[in-house]
Amino acid sequence: MPGSVPWDWSQAPLRGAWHRRQIEKFTTRTTNTLIIGGGQAGLALSHCLTTLGRDHLVLERGRLAERWRSERWDSLRLLTPNWMTRLPGFAYEGPDQDGFMTAGEVVGFFQNYANSFDAPVREFTSVQRVAPCGDLFVVETDDGPFLSRNVVIATGWCAEDAVPATAAHVSIRINQVVPSYYKNPDDLPSGGVLVVGASATGVQLAQELQLSGRQVTLAVGSHTRMPRSYRGMDSYWWLDLLGTLDRTIDQVADPVAARHEPSLQLVGSPEGATLDLAVLQSIGVRITGRLHAIDGGNATFATNVNAVIADTDRRMHRVLDRVDDAIERLSLRHEMLAPDRPGRVAPASAIDELDLHAEGITSIVWATGFRRPYEWLDLPILDGRGEIAQYRGVTPMPGAYVLGQRFQHYRNSNFIDGVGRDALAVAEHITASPAQRELLSSPSIHQHT
Repeated sequence: MPGSVPWDWSQAPLRGAWHRRQIEKFTTRTTNTLIIGGGQAGLALSHCLTTLGRDHLVLERGRLAERWRSERWDSLRLLTPNWMTRLPGFAYEGPDQDGFMTAGEVVGFFQNYANSFDAPVREFTSVQRVAPCGDLFVVETDDGPFLSRNVVIATGWCAEDAVPATAAHVSIRINQVVPSYYKNPDDLPSGGVLVVGASATGVQLAQELQLSGRQVTLAVGSHTRMPRSYRGMDSYWWLDLLGTLDRTIDQVADPVAARHEPSLQLVGSPEGATLDLAVLQSIGVRITGRLHAIDGGNATFATNVNAVIADTDRRMHRVLDRVDDAIERLSLRHEMLAPDRPGRVAPASAIDELDLHAEGITSIVWATGFRRPYEWLDLPILDGRGEIAQYRGVTPMPGAYVLGQRFQHYRNSNFIDGVGRDALAVAEHITASPAQRELLSSPSIHQHT
């Protein structure tokens, strides 16, 4: 168990007396593998290492699954259906297989998962720095330091809300909020709202705020439209059948673009309803193009919004064509409903400029994605974009790993349903012999970042 000494430290390769003093100092707080992050990725790896009999410890800055507890809005549901809620050795077994869990239910699922194998999670332990210590790693926390042979960064792809630089130039009369701090419409002052971003988060918040009586303007950039269900089956069921979710990073022409493509406009709701721009238009949301900049109360937008919408629709119909072809090829026609494709999005006004004050807009919601700050990571494993260089979770530094990245290896690597395969690959690399590790590692990690 963590806290014991799993190997003879006196035999560890050292680089000077300082390293030896550090090891002597920390021998009561050592483990083979330290996992940073107690969400789906950290728990999946913990299960794999437990199964393989490898000593490890999971450090979580707050409570288990803290982001689901404190950084989600009240009405949020899991974006994937419950039947896709699967982790190594565990799966959703409730009665509503086609439903979508609330944030609280997701927390319960993760808690039950951790309890099922007595996961060694140390809560309320915030990591402040990770650095080399000889051939080991020292992990400094607000509760003191730890030493480990391996360290795994499992802090996730959605670590921190990304806000564009133009936010610094917004009038102080306009309230600004990011999704991690938004709970419900009552959080915002009265008045209209500009929601920036039209992926899953943006469209959900736009709908909720519009239905609360606010006038919402939605700034739309590149996005990926899909119906919640098609011909009687959830879109994720079709993507699974088509092999889309099993596609690997080696099969795409541009790994960087693949990892940063917009998420699907698929949202969870009790009704399993589709939510897209057409639905938002029908309830009165005003659609504009991508936000260029804001200076005080003056906002400027791209005027190619209708071209963006048309391109999005073309890509959606190409996917649905593949579904129709699969139904034909697999002789599923007698089991499936007739085609029920979403309607067209009505042309949006090509607004190039808005006076937010004159329009009565008092709040901006920045649904503009996430970033991953690694200021605390004092390891030579970041690429030129500040992301962790890795291939199948293995970084350029021996003993340092990452898990839970978007498209880490498979397209669904950052899904609850997809992280397990990557967790097993990382666990097997950790437990492999040096010779086996060479065979499992990529000779060109940086080419896959």
